[in-house]
Amino acid sequence: MIHREAGVFQTSYEGDMSLYTLPLAKWTNWGMLFLLIVVLPLILNPHKMSIVNTIALSAIGAIGLNILVGYTGQISIGQGAFMMIGSYTAAIVSSRYGWPFWLGIPAGGVVTMIAGTLFGIPSLRIKGLYLAIATLAVQLIVPWMILHIKWIGGDLGSIYVDTPEIMGFTFDTEYKRYFLILVFFLLAYYGAQNLVRSRVGRAFIAVRERDFAAEIIGVNLFKYKLLSFAVSSFYAGVAGALYAYYLRIANYENFELIVSIDYLAMIIIGGLGSVFGAVLGAIFIRLLPVALDLTVPAIAEGLFGVSYQDSANFLANFQLLIFGALIIGFLVIEPAGLARLWEHVKRYFRLWPFSY
Repeated sequence: MIHREAGVFQTSYEGDMSLYTLPLAKWTNWGMLFLLIVVLPLILNPHKMSIVNTIALSAIGAIGLNILVGYTGQISIGQGAFMMIGSYTAAIVSSRYGWPFWLGIPAGGVVTMIAGTLFGIPSLRIKGLYLAIATLAVQLIVPWMILHIKWIGGDLGSIYVDTPEIMGFTFDTEYKRYFLILVFFLLAYYGAQNLVRSRVGRAFIAVRERDFAAEIIGVNLFKYKLLSFAVSSFYAGVAGALYAYYLRIANYENFELIVSIDYLAMIIIGGLGSVFGAVLGAIFIRLLPVALDLTVPAIAEGLFGVSYQDSANFLANFQLLIFGALIIGFLVIEPAGLARLWEHVKRYFRLWPFSY
């Protein structure tokens, strides 16, 4: 590696394909890990840690969906259903067969991967909105099966699980569950980062850009389209299994259609085709309702004269209005998402004072 005034230049293929090509990026990565592992648990109270846990869980599912939609161009609105499969799988193997959580989580991922691969078969013949409708069928079929097949959902459609523990250590607080979730989040994040830089990731991008041209140059569409569904579903299954252990219950109501819409919003706002963008989108979508809860009551009372006690229905509808307006406004300003804004910020400081 040669250091010059104009920047850092790579002299090998391995250096050019490394995860972090700039020394500053590598040190920034270590700084973020220090923030996640040490700083956050020290400065946040249990309520705020629960919000962080929800963001990390959502980020895992969003990363998986971005691999399918952002990198491969296969539209899916069934992410909630796939997470539902992972959640119930983990709950069944743990509550009925006594499997520990560290086996239940990969079991949820594997079963969901198989289901996702099967539901991904239509992608070989259809695309676009037609594929979206096909994946929407998953969101209708899975809850029906849970409610009507008692072996899956039982009499009430919900399955309770014990608090996860390993070698006598019980994850019974928000701080302990945070470190459990953090391990899987880091594995998911760096796993996806390395996947999209590999030959498989480049094949995904080729399929996204023009599948016919990709097939001409030797990309096996059957293999890589199904593989993208498999990887995305595995991520969704792991996220769903973690949700089951985090909430200590598998309930289909936690993964309704609105959840799939939320995950689509995460990757669109965060940035399609960006692993880091999926994380930024999860942060945005999960923190926005919290911010609205703090600001909307004051706005409602000040502008419309609605008291806090009488504003329950007004508050919910007004939050949806602001939520939708913010999303539309954001997409108009920066269609490429938060990841592109972050790239603009980095580029500005990298080139400063010659930012032009």
